[in-house]
Amino acid sequence: MANENNNFSEIIAHCKEYGYIFPSSEIYDGLSAVYDYGQNGVQLKKNIRDYWWKSMTQLHENIVGIDAAIFMHPLTWKASGHIDNFSDPMIDNKDSQKRYRVDHLIESHAEILAHEGKKEEEFALLKAMEELLAKDDFEGLKKLIEDNKIKCAVSGTCNWTDVRQFNLMFDTQLGSVAGEADKIYLRPETAQGIFVNFLNVQKTGRMKIPFGIAQTGKAFRNEIVARQFIFRMREFEQMEMQFFVKPGTEMQWYNYWKTERLKWHESLGIPAEKLRYHDHVKLAHYANAAVDIEFEFPFGFKELEGIHSRTDFDLKQHQELSKKKLQYFDNELKEDGKPVGNYIPYVVETSVGLDRLFLTVISMSYAEEKWKKEDGTEDSRVVLKIPAKIAPYKLAILPLIKKDGLPEIAKNLMNECKQSFYTFYEEKDSIGKRYRRMDAIGTPFCVTIDHQTKEDNTVTIRYRDTMIQERILLADVKNLVTKKIS
Repeated sequence: MANENNNFSEIIAHCKEYGYIFPSSEIYDGLSAVYDYGQNGVQLKKNIRDYWWKSMTQLHENIVGIDAAIFMHPLTWKASGHIDNFSDPMIDNKDSQKRYRVDHLIESHAEILAHEGKKEEEFALLKAMEELLAKDDFEGLKKLIEDNKIKCAVSGTCNWTDVRQFNLMFDTQLGSVAGEADKIYLRPETAQGIFVNFLNVQKTGRMKIPFGIAQTGKAFRNEIVARQFIFRMREFEQMEMQFFVKPGTEMQWYNYWKTERLKWHESLGIPAEKLRYHDHVKLAHYANAAVDIEFEFPFGFKELEGIHSRTDFDLKQHQELSKKKLQYFDNELKEDGKPVGNYIPYVVETSVGLDRLFLTVISMSYAEEKWKKEDGTEDSRVVLKIPAKIAPYKLAILPLIKKDGLPEIAKNLMNECKQSFYTFYEEKDSIGKRYRRMDAIGTPFCVTIDHQTKEDNTVTIRYRDTMIQERILLADVKNLVTKKIS
């Protein structure tokens, strides 16, 4: 059996054809970099989110969750530094009027060099870019683009404007009367909702340092160039956890979460060889250490999750601007027998994009397979080998024909199983075509009800990944699937 290399355009088409992701507002020709999750996509997305939520909150005694509002007081974003610092260097091509994020433009050229086998030139270009970005050297970045003769993909020219900053926050107005309206922002991250609720959670939950606060939710960024399907969108969902620690212990916890988060991705079913760490050269204004966990997408290794040591920047900034104390009283005794007392905790952050994780699962699961049958003829299929524990449907129940009491037996089995996991029922088309459809959707198990079922209460169960079929007792179906998805 052969497994062909992933083709990104085919993955995108597959997501639409099988109800995973649709272009938003498609009947009006869509909206750039905005997508809707279909009936299978929304279930996969929920399963991934639930898996993360359980691992963070249910399996950790010292991590709790909240759901903060998308709208926040505008001073929140002044304190966090987003109003002054949340921007990316951009550059425009004067001939095409097309705008680019500088790092994306240079990275695209580096990919061309890589395809041409010029690995040393690729490495040198990316290293130079990272050093210039770290120094905010915009003149140097423009010179780097010009010296490497990096062209606009539309005009084919190197006629560039100067590099300048572009703020990524969306703003809107709060209030029903224009004259009384105030400017507010759609949150660019979910973390600040955690920081402003730090004391609320700590006091009401009687939490002791170290402890964490987790949150999932929508965030919004006016990306200069949103690209690569759902990898970079203007509306997306984050899963973040802020872990509050005693000052001086932050690097210990940073290394702990760095290791734990990589293990978590592997536990989801992501192959270890497809994951790697990438340390930040340029640190954000709030961080003293930062690393990305990258996944090898069909378009190369890209950021999947960030782990950051945010120091006490956020709580300190909110305390200064709000004039409200955001401190923790530590009862732990020092050597002199006195309590440690008040301090502003340091924070270690884990932040993963749910949409990117969704794309990771689809990318690693998509396969086009061909093989020779026993009679020498070729057969093929397209399959999503989604890990069974997060697949949208766990079991497809397929009566062989639509009569002779087989649908009734199938419906009884479905009623028995659907209380425990999602099931799919279908009686249209040949059994072979139904198997292929379930492969394409990613359903890990199919059960066929046939005439033998009426005789001995056995059914045929088919395993998606191997296509092996076996007879088992009808009464054993639910327990078998439950064990496989646990």
